Amino acid sequence: MRKRTLGGQGLEVSEQGLGCMGMTFAYGQRDDAESVRAVHRALDLGIDFFDTADMYGPWSNETLLAKALKGRRGEVVIASKFGNGVDADGALTGKVNGRPDYLRRALDGSLSRLGTDRIDLYYQHRVDPDVPVEETWGALADLVAEGKVRYLGISEAAPGTIRRAHAVHPVTALQSEYSLFTRDVEDDEVLDTVRELGIGFVAYSPLGRGFLSGTIRSLDDLAEDDWRRRAPRFQGENFARNLDVVDRVNELAAAKAVAPSQLALAWVLAQGPDIVAIPGTKRAAYVEENAGASNVTLTPGDLAAIEEVAPAGVTAGERYAPHAMRFVRR
Repeated sequence: MRKRTLGGQGLEVSEQGLGCMGMTFAYGQRDDAESVRAVHRALDLGIDFFDTADMYGPWSNETLLAKALKGRRGEVVIASKFGNGVDADGALTGKVNGRPDYLRRALDGSLSRLGTDRIDLYYQHRVDPDVPVEETWGALADLVAEGKVRYLGISEAAPGTIRRAHAVHPVTALQSEYSLFTRDVEDDEVLDTVRELGIGFVAYSPLGRGFLSGTIRSLDDLAEDDWRRRAPRFQGENFARNLDVVDRVNELAAAKAVAPSQLALAWVLAQGPDIVAIPGTKRAAYVEENAGASNVTLTPGDLAAIEEVAPAGVTAGERYAPHAMRFVRR
């Protein structure tokens, strides 16, 4: 697995990381034993970048990742996040919290659950509209100075917010959804902004929340408690239109003799050496399949064919429900 550098502060990670959210949150029943196997298989394949957050569970995702990485902490880069509010009892509040006192408590909790004295990359998960980003980032800069955090990141922020945060302390990585199904960062100046400022880009949901794997043909393929059953892109006519795009991507993948997921991931990685993808899964077999994308070379002809079937804006439906979209690009 090749390495890429995020930002200008020296953080080097595998070009593919492992998104751990679905191991304990949002995507159906847990299978901790299989999730641990998935983490171990990732390590075997040279993946050293693991993405979690306090809200994934809440809390249980960090605990599970710590269990899976026991004895191997020195080999990996751990990214975690704060900001989607979690109360003292471990329940999601439904609000975003960027207050300095809250983020300190959040970090201490994450450090304890992860069993470590530092978090390598700590993201502001969402921007609090009621707290100036300068105030939040001033507190984050203090945590770096104290040695509790190595590098700082921000997720789903608007270009102006990214600039304001970066002026307080260097932003090492901007995390946003990016895939053949979600290309708004190309049009809303986010990608241009981070490149101008020398900030790395971490693409989450690079498989369109599983759609681009080619394995989801109907809602019956999702568990009853899978949140995607309520996501706009998986509803009614949107689902049918998006499935048509997936079918065309599948044809391109078959012609190249690769899995649809590998074609989709290879496309993300081909968008620039400053981009790292973090496909999420709790299955070791999918970790292995996804990792194979790093061996796929897309020719100019391949990229043109992909652009023809999946141009920017092709996807039907928003990525989140309206209440969640309120906190995107703040």
